[in-house]
Order: sequence, then structure tokens, then C-alpha cells
Amino acid sequence: MEPLFLIFAALSLFGLFAYALQIWSVRSCRTISTPSCLGKPISAPPFFPPISILKPLKGLDDNLFDNLESFCHQDYPEYEVIFSLQNENDPACKVARMIKNKYRDRDITVHVERCSAGLNPKVNNLIPAYRIAKHPYILISDSNVMARKNYLADIISDMRDPGVGLVSNPIRGIGGESVGAVLENLHLNSFVMGSVSFLDRFLKMPCVVGKSMLMRKSDLEAIGGFAGVKDVLAEDYLIGKRMHESGKRVVLSSHMIDNINEYWGIRKFLNRHTRWGKLRWQIGGIKYISELISNPVFMSFLALAFLGPSLRTVALSAGVSFCKSAGDFFIGRKIGTNMAISSYVLGPLKDVLIGFIWFVPLLSNTVVWRGNRYIIGKDSMLSPCPETGLWSFRYKVVETIKARFA
Repeated sequence: MEPLFLIFAALSLFGLFAYALQIWSVRSCRTISTPSCLGKPISAPPFFPPISILKPLKGLDDNLFDNLESFCHQDYPEYEVIFSLQNENDPACKVARMIKNKYRDRDITVHVERCSAGLNPKVNNLIPAYRIAKHPYILISDSNVMARKNYLADIISDMRDPGVGLVSNPIRGIGGESVGAVLENLHLNSFVMGSVSFLDRFLKMPCVVGKSMLMRKSDLEAIGGFAGVKDVLAEDYLIGKRMHESGKRVVLSSHMIDNINEYWGIRKFLNRHTRWGKLRWQIGGIKYISELISNPVFMSFLALAFLGPSLRTVALSAGVSFCKSAGDFFIGRKIGTNMAISSYVLGPLKDVLIGFIWFVPLLSNTVVWRGNRYIIGKDSMLSPCPETGLWSFRYKVVETIKARFA
């Protein structure tokens, strides 16, 4: 056999082995009940401190009304919901006011305040909401998250331990009415779910996903508050890192939350993961290579691309793709997604696209986020990108068209 084929075959098998460990991690985490995992007595006294839920909004996410409404049905004694926006004309503002008018018995605030404290738009949205939050515990929750009624009651239980500084949650991709949305949900339910579970369960490394972060105000302020992460792209990662370095534990709850993705275009999927690939490269450095060599489908595809179609290269690619898709299906059933069986056929396509995206951060350090272009540096530190050359021309043309037809 050709040495190159043997290399690709070995890397493909290594990737399948790594994915098997991730599947085991997901299965292990999902079969451990919260009380036994935390070592708390079942008869522990009630612990329901009041919580301020901060919901930064911008634009119309898929299923936005139902997502926001789910936070009005929490089986929890006292909490407030703060919908925070930068602009009164943002279409999400109308949805937030509809929720407030429908649930007048709930403590809901729609807060509109322009803030330009930093370069991270989400943090700029959170700073005004945090300023008016009334309660000692805050929950940062993204607008594309839908919560079940026991969400608050489940995650606050981890905070009973004063040594816990932050509670995050595993994310499950739900929906998928377009190809881009199916690809996103497949990635959430395989790579993201598997990686987070593996890091938490076996490597004991805190991995914070910013879609759901519960903290005490006092702990957040002790590590610098939002002001300390206003100029980074990965504010969730940095908050988790600083919380861990301060001596506080970062906990992955056993409560899974739903990330609703219905109508994504493929371009949106590619742009999102190009941005997050650049983020992980700047954060992980040389460790970033682990994402490439643990992508078995892409490794088998490279064998087919470099050596050409033959019985062994086609067999390798087909066999690896089948095994990986079977693993995706197993995780999907284990975590209870609503994805059709036919959706898993797109799994190999998603992995090949992610494989090509892996190389982009090695060639470019600029990101476009919510209409702004930044240079991303070490630990995802942001700096404004000079508007020069072709990008400047394109930017000005687009803005002129927007202004003309606004």
C-alpha cells in the first residue's frame, strides 16, 4: 500500500476513536443524575434565590417569540427577565414588548440603551442590563435558546455550593427546515456536544458555552465584570477561564437547553464557523490542530482527493462516513433531538466543510460580526480593522445601498 494512503487511513481511524470517546462522554454525562454527580443529599433544603435573567437581543432569530416566552413559564418562585437592546427600531424590540404585554404578571423589563463601551456587541448589550439587574444571581441567556419549565430550578442547585462560580449547560440543536440549519444542528449535536462533554467529564477542563451562564454578581465583579471582557470575541471563554483561575469551580449542568435553528442559509453556516474557527485558533494555538486530526470524514476525503478514486479510497471514505453518521445518530437519539433520520445523510458533507474551514484561520485574522469587521488576536482580543482597499470600497457600497432603500 502507498504510505500516503496508510497515513490517511491511520488518521481516519484515530478520528473515529476520538469520536467514540466523545460519544462515551455524552452517554456518561447523560446517565449521571444531578444529585449523585454533585454528591448532595436528596433531602437538601430548598434553595431558590432570586435570579435576574439577562437576554441580549438583536434582530429576529428563528422562533424568537416562543424562545422568549419559554422564560415566562419557569417553575421558580422569584426571577426577573431583562430584554436588553441597543436600538428602539430593532425588530426584536417589538417581539420583546409583545412578551411583556402578554405576561403582565411577570417581572419583565424591556431596556433600550445604546452602549459602546467595548468592541464586543453582545457585551455592550449586557452592560446596561446588568446595571439595572435587581438580584444577586444573574443568568446570561441568548435569544435563540428555549428553556423548559424546570430550567432555573435545575441549574441553581449547583450554586448551592459556594465554591461554584459559574454554571453552564450543554446545548442541543433543534429544528432544521433548511440545509444550513440542519448542518448547524448536526454540528451542535456532534462536535460541540461531544467536545464539551469530553472536556468536562474526562479532562476536567471547564468549557463555557455563552448561551447559558449562571453566576453570582459578586463572583463576576471579583474577576473584573463585563468591563474586563468588552474587547474580546470569546467573552464566555474568558469569563470561565478567569472564574477558574480565581479558585471558583466552573460546572457543566446536567440540564440540557435547546438552541433553535430553523432557516439558516449555507452561507450563514460557513460564516459562523469560519469566525469561531479563528476564535479557537487564537485561543488554542497549537492545540487547534486536534480539531483537524480528529475529523475522520475529512481525513478519509483527503485520501480520496489526493490519491484519486479507487476501491480502497472509496471504501475508506464510505466506511468512515457511515461510522461517523451512525455516531451522530446515536448521540442525537441519546440527547433527544427531533432530527429526521434523513438529516444524518448530510453529516459527511458538514464534516468536509468544517475540514476546509479549519485552514481559513491560518490565512486570515479578520472577522465580521454583526456588521462590524475586526482583527482578532491572542485570546480572541479584538481591534478595529482599518477600512482600506477593496473591503473599504465594498463596505461603502453596501452601506450606501442600505441607506438608499432604508
